[in-house]
Amino acid sequence: MTSSSLQACQLIVRATLVDIVDRNKFDHWYETEHLPDALKAFKAQRAWRGWSQTNPLVHFAFYEFTNLAEADAIQSSPALAALIAEFDRMWGKRVVRTREVIEIAGTLKTT
Repeated sequence: MTSSSLQACQLIVRATLVDIVDRNKFDHWYETEHLPDALKAFKAQRAWRGWSQTNPLVHFAFYEFTNLAEADAIQSSPALAALIAEFDRMWGKRVVRTREVIEIAGTLKTT
């Protein structure tokens, strides 16, 4: 294995549904609308998402940025404010969210 240190950062959004009946609708909306809108608005390098296999109510979205300054700037941006407003309009109190910016400290990959 080799290791490398990266400056890349990720914004991770954890969304927890209050009721499992919303999962299919939420999944479709996030895939077809919210994730593409956020990727474009954030000008992130890439975005992906997935569901927890431990808790079927928990969804994660990942947005990758070149550096910490880009990821931090999103937190107070009009782009995030607009996406939050749209999210709240669609889901109200049926989904609880947290956001975390993670600076990548290093990676390992097989050789």
